[in-house]
Amino acid sequence: MKIKSRDFLVREGCKVRLDRWPTIIHPAYRSKAHYEEILEDHIKRLTELQTLLYASNRYALLVIFQAMDAAGKDSAIKHVMSGVNPQGCRVFAFKPPTRIELQHDFLWRAACNLPERGQIGIFNRSHYEDVLVPRVHPERLRDEGFANDPHGRQSILRDRYRSIAAFERHLHANQTRIVKFYLHISKDEQRKRLIARIDDPKKNWKLDIADIKERKFWRGYVKAYDKCLSATSTRESPWFIVPADDKHNARLIVSHILLDRFEGLNMAYPRASRQELLAIRGQLAE
Repeated sequence: MKIKSRDFLVREGCKVRLDRWPTIIHPAYRSKAHYEEILEDHIKRLTELQTLLYASNRYALLVIFQAMDAAGKDSAIKHVMSGVNPQGCRVFAFKPPTRIELQHDFLWRAACNLPERGQIGIFNRSHYEDVLVPRVHPERLRDEGFANDPHGRQSILRDRYRSIAAFERHLHANQTRIVKFYLHISKDEQRKRLIARIDDPKKNWKLDIADIKERKFWRGYVKAYDKCLSATSTRESPWFIVPADDKHNARLIVSHILLDRFEGLNMAYPRASRQELLAIRGQLAE
C-alpha cells in the first residue's frame, strides 16, 4: 500500500465517527526488513528537513499526539524522531494538571511550552486533554473552579473548542505550523498490549493501574474524541486519524505525513551574496 496523507485527514467541518475509521489497514511494508528500510529513509529525510527548519529560522513546528492508553504514542515519538537533533526538538508530556496549572486558564501550560522558530515541539497529549477528560469526568471542572452543572459543562466545552481553534489560528498566523495525530487503536488491541505489560518483566514499568481504570470509560472517551476531532480539525491545523493496531504501519504513516507537512513549507537555506562571502574570506586571511 502506498501511503497518502489525505487518506487519514479529517477535513474541516467533517463529523467524525471513530467507529467508522479503521484501526488497522493493509500495511505499507512487505516485511520487517522492508519496514526498517522505509522508516530509515523517512528518518534521514526528516533529519535533513529539521536542519533546514533551524537554518531558515522562519517556522516552528508543533506536533501533537493524542490517543487512548497503550496506543503507541511514546514509541511513535521515539522511533520516528530518532534521527532528530535533540538541540532542535523538545518533547513535553502532559500529565494531570498541577495545583499551580489549575489556577490558570486551560491553555496556559500549552502556551508555556510552545516551540520557538526553527524548533520542533512535540506534545505527548496536549491541551486537548482539557476537552476530553472533563467530558468523561465532570469533576475535573470542579477542580478548576467551575460549578458542577451539566448544562454549564456543555457550554464550557463548546467555549473551549472555540478557544482552541482561535489559539491555533493565532499560532498559524505567527509561523507555527501544527500537525495533530490521533492514534486509533481498537479496544481489543489495547487489552493485548496491557496484558503484555503484565506478562513481560521488561514492560512491567509501563503498567499503570490508572490505565486499567480508565479503560472502563472507553465508550465515553470515544464519544469525547468524536466531538473533539469534529470541532477542531481545520485546514491550517488538521487532525490525522492513524490506524494504530499495527505499530510499524502507524509509525510509517506518521513519518510520511510529517514529511508531507515539512516539505509543504517550501523552506530554503539563507543565501549570502558573492560579495559578502568574498569579504568574509578576506577577513579570515588577515
